[in-house]
Amino acid sequence: MAVPPVPMLASPGVLPAGPGWAYEFKWDGIRAIAVVQAGVTRLYARSGAEVTAAYPELAQIGRGLTDSVLDGEVVAMDEAGQPSFQVLAERMHVREPHRAARLAAAVPVTYLVFDALRAEGEEITGVPYRGRRERLEALPLGPRAMVPPSFDDGPATVAASVENRLEGVVAKRADSLYHPGIRTSDWIKVKLEESAEFVVGGWRPGKRALGALLVGVPAAGGLAYRGRVGGGISGASERALLAALEPLSTNENPFGAAVPREDARGAVWVRPHLVVEVKFSHRTRDGRLRFPRFLRIRPDLTAEEVHDA
Repeated sequence: MAVPPVPMLASPGVLPAGPGWAYEFKWDGIRAIAVVQAGVTRLYARSGAEVTAAYPELAQIGRGLTDSVLDGEVVAMDEAGQPSFQVLAERMHVREPHRAARLAAAVPVTYLVFDALRAEGEEITGVPYRGRRERLEALPLGPRAMVPPSFDDGPATVAASVENRLEGVVAKRADSLYHPGIRTSDWIKVKLEESAEFVVGGWRPGKRALGALLVGVPAAGGLAYRGRVGGGISGASERALLAALEPLSTNENPFGAAVPREDARGAVWVRPHLVVEVKFSHRTRDGRLRFPRFLRIRPDLTAEEVHDA
């Protein structure tokens, strides 16, 4: 396959109800498309970049297949057995085979397959969700891959997600088709906490070298300012952020004149490349974040993939 397919995307929203919906857990990992041809599995990130080398333990997940394309999430578990993006982060960009093999032994990942675009030679993107699930569940997946459950009771799925400290729920219309690369209201993602991704355009020193991040979203001519994020930045996070941001420093303010004077005072501007996830209570009418807290760096996303929810 010369050009790998890109995944269908969910829209943020509130939990829909009714008999026409199915509900799945939302996993705290990295989205990946698996292309299997003659038993050989290749993994591709949302951007289309091949990431097979990073996860050698997933090489055999398609060993029983001849011609299939799968959609799922690469997930790593922490010591408590919970999906952890932080644990997974050290695996994402590894391409050197010996290091990838060592990490695979120490921090193994699992491929949670929740959809299929092609099933043993049959294109099924035009088959409704429930039919695709039936085809998916019949496929002989190899080790380190599994099909997570799908449920009919939305509130109960949310309750189970809370009980198991998962990230949230994805609701899918039972009759929805698969539209690669499209963000659609046929899939609704419901996070248990309000959070979103933003691009860092600068930072302000405080009592520490990095006191707060200045974040925004891509807009015509630069970044649209969304606020100053000072909460949630631990010592380890501060070191990781500075390591990523200092090489991006620039004299140019990527927000233009949109940053309030009190937020811009003493700011160090950076080229808008680094994506972070931020938790917040709500947004003001002009789009600013209220009570924001830094959650994590998102090395799996590019600035171009960030959109204003």
